[in-house]
Amino acid sequence: MGKQKKIVLSGMRPSGRLHIGHLHGALTNWISMQEDYDCYFFSADWHALTTEYADTGSIRPDTAEMIADWLAVGLDPDKSVIFVQSHIKEHAELCLLLSMITPVPWLERNPTYKEQRKQIRDRDLSTHGFLGYPCLQAADIIIYRAHYVPVGSDQVPHVELTREIARRFNHFYGEVFPVPEPLLTKVPKIPGTDGRKMSKSYGNAITLADAPEEIKQKLSTMITDPARKRRTDPGDPDKCPVYDLHRVYSAPETLKWAAEGCCTAGIGCLECKAPLIEAVNGELEPIRERRARISADPGYVSQVIAAGDARAKKEAEQTMRAVREAMKLD
Repeated sequence: MGKQKKIVLSGMRPSGRLHIGHLHGALTNWISMQEDYDCYFFSADWHALTTEYADTGSIRPDTAEMIADWLAVGLDPDKSVIFVQSHIKEHAELCLLLSMITPVPWLERNPTYKEQRKQIRDRDLSTHGFLGYPCLQAADIIIYRAHYVPVGSDQVPHVELTREIARRFNHFYGEVFPVPEPLLTKVPKIPGTDGRKMSKSYGNAITLADAPEEIKQKLSTMITDPARKRRTDPGDPDKCPVYDLHRVYSAPETLKWAAEGCCTAGIGCLECKAPLIEAVNGELEPIRERRARISADPGYVSQVIAAGDARAKKEAEQTMRAVREAMKLD
């Protein structure tokens, strides 16, 4: 018998069509992990409710769109369990049980809780669901007895809170759960067309579905180093969002050409963007083609989700039997 693979789990909130920030920030890592781990990837639709509870109409169609993009990028349902969080009711049961043992100060010190309470002013986030979502996040992870959660360095505190909750459960009821570890992944900086972090909500994203002419238009008008007001003004590549994209897409010789041309004003900003436009379109062309084939079969995504749900539910049910037994609730 071969060596049993470790388990990896990750998810995304459904937000409709994905952009190149999702592609390079998460999906390329997920695809590479399929060969070495038993992978569980899910649409975190209940997590979307923590901030979008007043307008839920887009969550279901956005889930289908997002998973279709996952498949177009290269997630393989034969290698990974692809499912929808709300379809596995055991997540909610475990979340409730974990909430009984999780101290409120642990939740209040969650960096995302503090940050979003300050930044999001157009809706009321003083809800039990928003404060307590780390319990749901912990349930999502440990219900599959995941060993690793792939994250960037800025997300390590989130995994650490799950680790604390898992350890506390094991302390009270016995060693039911492995304590998951963050699997640090390199997350390149993907700026939007306005220089801020790429985000659908900012309207600055290059989506996986954008047509070649649309990508050309977006990148041609992308903000550059503000010091280059005229063609003859030298710039600083380290202050230019376009150069950040070059770091992701361009070969070393192109990087050198762009940096030298910028610093000496030897090339203009539009000239600098030309190889980037070609590289982004080259990357997205096969993804668009696969996405078109997926869209031509309207039942395919539903079939993938149903199969993934069945596999996830089997594992979740098994875990919850062990949890109830450990807590003497069976």
